[in-house]
Amino acid sequence: MSRVLIVGAGIAGSTLAYWLARDGAEVTVVERAGGERSSGSPVDVRGPATAVVERMGLHAQIQQAATRATGLAIVDPSGRRVGRIPIQPGEGVELPRADLARILADAARDVAEFVYGDTVTTLDDGGAGVDVTFEHATPRRFDLVVGADGVHSRVRRLAFGPENAFVRHLGMYVATVALDGPALDERTVLMHNAPGRAIAVHPTTGRELAAFIFRARHTSHADPVTLLDDAYRGMGWRVPELLDRARTADDLWFDTVSRVRLPRWSRGRTVLVGDAASCVSLLGEGSSLAIAGAATLAGALATGPVDTALRTYEHTHRRLTMPKQHGVGPLSHLLVPATEGGIALRNLAVRCWRSAG
Repeated sequence: MSRVLIVGAGIAGSTLAYWLARDGAEVTVVERAGGERSSGSPVDVRGPATAVVERMGLHAQIQQAATRATGLAIVDPSGRRVGRIPIQPGEGVELPRADLARILADAARDVAEFVYGDTVTTLDDGGAGVDVTFEHATPRRFDLVVGADGVHSRVRRLAFGPENAFVRHLGMYVATVALDGPALDERTVLMHNAPGRAIAVHPTTGRELAAFIFRARHTSHADPVTLLDDAYRGMGWRVPELLDRARTADDLWFDTVSRVRLPRWSRGRTVLVGDAASCVSLLGEGSSLAIAGAATLAGALATGPVDTALRTYEHTHRRLTMPKQHGVGPLSHLLVPATEGGIALRNLAVRCWRSAG
């Protein structure tokens, strides 16, 4: 295996490109966006991902980019804090998604080819390789094609089938938008709830970030700002100000909360990694799974035949992703209780946590 195409220059794609190229493969990374993404919620590097970035020599850069948030405070409509719980327990590091993606891509660009502003249009797997056509570049043949292009993966659609066969909307949406100034308290994430709705303000690094998480039926063609206006109309605290920011922002990120499940992550010489294979995250831990999965795939490919390596990768990495997939439902009810009673119970638990501490 000498020529590998990775579709998607995000966290999983860049990590995989680094390791495959270091092992001697000729790696091309194609990214549909014209450049690196600048939006999205903060994400974590923890667990097995920590060892991966340490081997890449990137742990110091990641720590330097880390946020300083250590707790989540629940606030009422007037802004009074109801309770506070710790976040980032253990050895984990939280940092803006864009910073993590940039650090990983910078490392991979030293050893792999990156092409922005293009994507794949067809995949023709002949058994010993895949003939690929692109929107702009000339067709090429690769020994392996990797879909690292997220929840709405084009590679998955081309090689495995339509999105609705594998992606299940979980009845929630997430939107994030950067605010204009730094937080007064850089160690605390603030969150306010109404039934079926949560809004959080995260200090991140440099300036605050607002995150909207709300329950709604899946409306694939609805305008994001319209959905936000409908969901958050009448809420107090800072909600009117944050909605105004979302209406005028040019960097609003918006998507469904979804679970991706496939019976297999590979088909012939095409394989999926990261969110394209198993999106599960609500609190940023998907980034750690993406890093760990990419490293597992690269390690398997370096030590055995392709078919065996793809089976080894999937068998190993599914053991990490399956518990996270099962935990999405309970976690969503903690973050976004559906009723006033659910909010009251959650707030009571937060106050008890504070009292116990």
